[in-house]
Amino acid sequence: MNTYNELYIDGKWVTPSTGATIANIDPSNESVITDIANASVEDAEAAIKAAREAFDNGSWSGLTGSQRAKYLRAIAKEIRDNLDFLAQLEVQDNGKPFTEAQLDMNGVIDCFEFYANLVEDFDNNQESEIEIHSEGYSCLVRKEPLGVVSAIIPWNFPLDMAAWKVAPALAAGCTMVLKPAEVTSMTAIELGRICQKVGLPNGVLNIVTGHGSKIGPILCEHPAVDKVAFTGSGPVGKQIMRSAANTVKKISLELGGKSPLIIFDDVDIETAVEWIMFGIFWNQGQVCSATSRVLVQDGIYDELTARLVQEAEKIVIGNGMDKGVQLGPVVNKKQYDAVMTTLEKGKSDGVNVLTGGKRASGFDKGYFIEPTVFGDVPEDHPIWTDEIFGPVVALRRFTDEAEAVASANNSELGLAAGVISKDIDRANRVARNLQAGIIWVNCSQPLFLQAPWGGYKQSGIGRELGTWGLDNYLETKQITTYHSEAPLGWYLK
Repeated sequence: MNTYNELYIDGKWVTPSTGATIANIDPSNESVITDIANASVEDAEAAIKAAREAFDNGSWSGLTGSQRAKYLRAIAKEIRDNLDFLAQLEVQDNGKPFTEAQLDMNGVIDCFEFYANLVEDFDNNQESEIEIHSEGYSCLVRKEPLGVVSAIIPWNFPLDMAAWKVAPALAAGCTMVLKPAEVTSMTAIELGRICQKVGLPNGVLNIVTGHGSKIGPILCEHPAVDKVAFTGSGPVGKQIMRSAANTVKKISLELGGKSPLIIFDDVDIETAVEWIMFGIFWNQGQVCSATSRVLVQDGIYDELTARLVQEAEKIVIGNGMDKGVQLGPVVNKKQYDAVMTTLEKGKSDGVNVLTGGKRASGFDKGYFIEPTVFGDVPEDHPIWTDEIFGPVVALRRFTDEAEAVASANNSELGLAAGVISKDIDRANRVARNLQAGIIWVNCSQPLFLQAPWGGYKQSGIGRELGTWGLDNYLETKQITTYHSEAPLGWYLK
């Protein structure tokens, strides 16, 4: 097995300045997988310095878009050639089933290839003339790489979330310091090895692992950093905003969600149940966009919840590497304890547990939680209002369209939402009235690299993926030219 106790800074593998490491725990059995390098502030500063020098010397930003695209495609090829190995690391780190991790790796490959294709013709589109209604002037708009980026990523889709930031940032010509979650750092470190193998210029991508509480502030506050890109919790996102404000850095934030799914009574119940389960039990419910609030119209509520319970109780729980497993453990003890505390509160408050609500039986070790369904959840209860980030879904009844939309929008968060109905006119009408950045009609959780990803309200700032993802890492410059040698006559007479 590869070692993971070094940092990737300026194209070299270096031991943390203090020599410190973090024990990396397998959530399926609580055993130590390996030791992860625990960076100090000094290490983070060295990474920022390397990224700054690499950007300023033009070794990366000075390349053409097509030249940068070749590196992105080379990275994608290496990931493809090592797909199962990387997927297995994700299972060990995160706990998700191996088949899900394989899909994640395919998404990583697609992301690097997508931005390689997008930036291929960048040089021909980097500048565009705009019409100026003033004689003697011309004006063009130019897109340029933004600079040095600190990227801080979460533990639920480790390499996928890294790709969402690394691929467009590098495509744009930026340099980066990548800080993965301390509990799921192995694939980010492998990405460093891949970048070294394909010959990415030194300092273009630097990877510092360790505790965010220690090195996060310097990554967000350092004057040599031009932008902070973060995916994670709302409280940390707010702290990043405060830190970045000191130097007015650009920021993009993809934060939490408590996404509603509205199901009308004209649907096929089997289809609706399938989408509910996909919307909440994928990746153990550790999905920012998980449709964890389900609003079901009165006419089918009882029948649908009964079928949902039947199917939830069939889900195969276990180690993600075991064949047929559909639900692995949550990522670590901290997350396990947080989910279990929420479940206990729901039960003690008398919220109706239709199935689950406790530790999965049959496991002496590991952070396994039963798929849990709460019914008729009060609209003001934390089970309904708060992001749980576990395999827990809450259901409520509704009578008509207006009530459903009002209940769905009654949240501080607005990442995603869904509506399922055979009446496509009604579904589209509801979609346009939902206050969220991502709306799904007759489905839940499909993701397309070409489409923007991000939320309303406290679910974040900005959009990732598609052309929006590339724009995140570009500055816009106006160049206006006056085409006459004659003075204007304002001052010279």
